[in-house]
Amino acid sequence: MDLQKIIQNQKAHKHVSQDETAAAKYGMAASAIKEATEIGEQVLEDGGNAIDAIIAIQFALSIVEGMNTGIAAGGFLIHYDNESKKTIIIDGHSQAPSEVTPELFVNEEGEAVPFDERSTSSKAVGVPGIMKVMSEAHERYGSMPLERLVEPAIELAENEYEVNSLWERTIEQFKDRMGEETKKVFMPNGKPLKEGDKIRQPDLAKTLKIIKEQGFNAVYEGEIADAMLETIESHGGLMTKEDMQNYKVAIREPLWSTYKELDLAFPPPPNVGGFTIAQMLKILEPFEIEKYHPHSWEKYHLLSEVMRLTLADKEAYMGDPEFIDIPMEGLFHPKYIEERRNRISFDERLKKVKEGNPWDYEERDSTNKLHGVHSEEGMETTHFTAVDRWGNIAACTSSIERIFGSGIMVPGYGFLMNNDLTDFNPEPGTKNEPNAKKYAISSKAPTIVFHEGKPFFTLGSPGATTIVASVLQVLLNVIEYKMDLKEAIQEPRIYITPDLKIQWEDGINDEAMEKLTELGYELDRSYKEVTADTRVGDVQAILIDPETGHTYGAADSPRPGEAAGPDEPPEE
Repeated sequence: MDLQKIIQNQKAHKHVSQDETAAAKYGMAASAIKEATEIGEQVLEDGGNAIDAIIAIQFALSIVEGMNTGIAAGGFLIHYDNESKKTIIIDGHSQAPSEVTPELFVNEEGEAVPFDERSTSSKAVGVPGIMKVMSEAHERYGSMPLERLVEPAIELAENEYEVNSLWERTIEQFKDRMGEETKKVFMPNGKPLKEGDKIRQPDLAKTLKIIKEQGFNAVYEGEIADAMLETIESHGGLMTKEDMQNYKVAIREPLWSTYKELDLAFPPPPNVGGFTIAQMLKILEPFEIEKYHPHSWEKYHLLSEVMRLTLADKEAYMGDPEFIDIPMEGLFHPKYIEERRNRISFDERLKKVKEGNPWDYEERDSTNKLHGVHSEEGMETTHFTAVDRWGNIAACTSSIERIFGSGIMVPGYGFLMNNDLTDFNPEPGTKNEPNAKKYAISSKAPTIVFHEGKPFFTLGSPGATTIVASVLQVLLNVIEYKMDLKEAIQEPRIYITPDLKIQWEDGINDEAMEKLTELGYELDRSYKEVTADTRVGDVQAILIDPETGHTYGAADSPRPGEAAGPDEPPEE
């Protein structure tokens, strides 16, 4: 694989611009919000490493993108240590409290509570993991003191911050999800904040000062934990002091997969984003998708059919491996992959797509009695990544699940509680049903791509179930079509479910659309009416030149993010 051709095709600029690929010699940071990226870049300029930058960016995003992440978020961090050549996953997925039962989201009539109702309930709040992720990462790999990493976010919260277009869109479209405390911040005096308005967040600054003084653990056993629990209890939630104190992150081996000459590292289950992308790539591999023009109907048709086949398997077989058996060996068995691949035809689309039977390719029988069912994950999240001058990589996807999470803000502390338990299927008897101390499936997919043992590409995206479509297509645009990174991210994306629910971004050409309509696809842009973003996903990515170590970064366009990195080494 000609990686140098990919590098040569980067239309990179040393100056920072959201509209172009950025280039730097001594590391790179990328996030969905400009101010957070600038804070990460400054950490790198001051001699910090990738983990230092990620922690600082997470704190900053708690201020400037608090409707999507924050102190009560959950998430996954993937880290590559260039000295040991080891890659690990720090799994900080939100966990169900110990009092949760499979009937969590079922009403007295035995019916599932509607999504909008259950997702704004305190019963949907999971034990948050993101601060434990940052604590574990800092203890293992951090080189700067916590005080240095949290102080820039405190300054952002204490001083006036100018509201951007993302804030205006989310507040306007999702104000009905806000509780009274939340409205005090995002709709002061009942008036929704607009782009250009100024905001200060002293309560959130207070929270960060407590963390600065007492450490990350204050979120789980100290003053902040007490405030969270009091808030949850007052709203009738289930989380207890023991749930908070007993929460631990898991250090996991990545789910490894291959595509042609590449090795890819993803989070493993209960994360399902990695599985989905990996299986899609394995099915696609022999098609040589690069021989079809990037705007051709053949490319879109191939992507659509592969997504339908893999998502059907995901819905049928994925869940928390502590609660169910997952036929992972069978799902990636070459004969099973070939069986799924052989269903694809260029003459017509598949009329009906169901899961296959990977158990035929396992040496053991299924003990699962629960069935699979389509899950409804929340729409938003955020992704950010950093590469340092030593070649270390950190990428994190962090979320409070739905925009504004549960809508419940902790009074006097300025942050929102998540609604992560709505990532469970509400119906009891399914593989992804709620249960005590269980993790719901998650499509988050922070990814690192390696060639001949060296990392050269890291990326991820928000967007719930559409994350996998975004990461897959940007990967293919760079690897197969050798696109400039920003152009690869801007290329129109599609997302389609097994039952033909389709999202198409603007930009698909008329000729391709006409042919796809003949094959039985129907255009649907309804996602634009229910999300604050105007694209499928919001990819942040960094390329690394394996020969020089120079980096190239880009941020997607729906949110006001950017990629930036130092071009000079830090002063000794």
